[in-house]
Amino acid sequence: MDSGDRFVALGLMSGTSMDGIDIAAITTDGTRVLERHGGQVFDYSSSTRSALEAGLQTAWTAAKKTPALDGLGQQITRLHSDAVAAFLQANPGLEPDLIGFHGHTVLHQPHRQLTWQIGDGQLLANMTGLPVVWDMRSNDVAKGGEGAPLACAYHAAVAADLERPIAVLNLGGVANITWIGADGTMLAMDCGPANALMDMWVAQHDKGRFDGGGRAAAAGAVRADIVATMADNPFFDQAPPKSLDRLDFDLGPVRGLPYADGLATLAAFTAESVWMAQTHFPAPAARWLVTGGGRHNPTLMGLIAKRLSAPVAPIETAGFDGDLLEAEAFAFLAARAKLGLPLSYPGTTGVPEPMTGGVLSLPA
Repeated sequence: MDSGDRFVALGLMSGTSMDGIDIAAITTDGTRVLERHGGQVFDYSSSTRSALEAGLQTAWTAAKKTPALDGLGQQITRLHSDAVAAFLQANPGLEPDLIGFHGHTVLHQPHRQLTWQIGDGQLLANMTGLPVVWDMRSNDVAKGGEGAPLACAYHAAVAADLERPIAVLNLGGVANITWIGADGTMLAMDCGPANALMDMWVAQHDKGRFDGGGRAAAAGAVRADIVATMADNPFFDQAPPKSLDRLDFDLGPVRGLPYADGLATLAAFTAESVWMAQTHFPAPAARWLVTGGGRHNPTLMGLIAKRLSAPVAPIETAGFDGDLLEAEAFAFLAARAKLGLPLSYPGTTGVPEPMTGGVLSLPA
């Protein structure tokens, strides 16, 4: 371990876009980020992505944790172990103290006190020889919280020296926002689908994995009536904190549209859901910083910027790497869990009081 309460932590993130495993390394005292050591993205194979998609359907149908996904959890864990080994081989001077392991969410229904991230933290600890903090959402959900979004404490840390109020918008498979007030108060929520529906639409039309550069969406026509229909959902009226499962929304409303019009309409719906989310802010955000894969889609970014009345820009404009931010967040949360510090707050997940969490597994 580093001196005092400083940790060199690896964060591992497998997000709702199911693109792959993000690894990032930081040195932190659980409050500040003292040093960043870079990171790497390890793409999933098409067969792994297909297995995860099938696993989501299995979990959704069962509506509970089921042994049917134990094998997939082991497979995902081994892929994470391989990614750690490759990253450390490429960074021979790095000596991590612990790993923050998110696993992969296959079912998230906090209203039933249920959140399920497949992946075996004890197996990962045994395979890597490093302590692993994992299962970071369950304690929050068990105490009545939403269990998501969970990166808020890290978003607050990276925005500590920036003008506030500020909003950090993560455009993953599902979009989520952390609002940070002038006094450091946080409010957070999932706000709607981001890349998930668009990627599903692309895949269903055999056009690849995603709409590169948002080019097809840019060529399409937005069906405002369908956007309005999709936005007529009680979720958007619900006060935050609130969270979503990846499968809470589907492609039904756009079925039958021409390919480009479907993408344009789905992108506009994401922008509309961001606008609806910010109506719940205690004060308008002076600035929006965007992380996650959706920031690479200029059509989506343009629609969001047009819908909001504040500057919207990739988080790189503030000096951070939007491809690694969520992995860095779970490295940060692992250190906080090790120190017994809160991972979630009443304003971020609705938990009754600031709440720590996670399970610590030591190598056998």
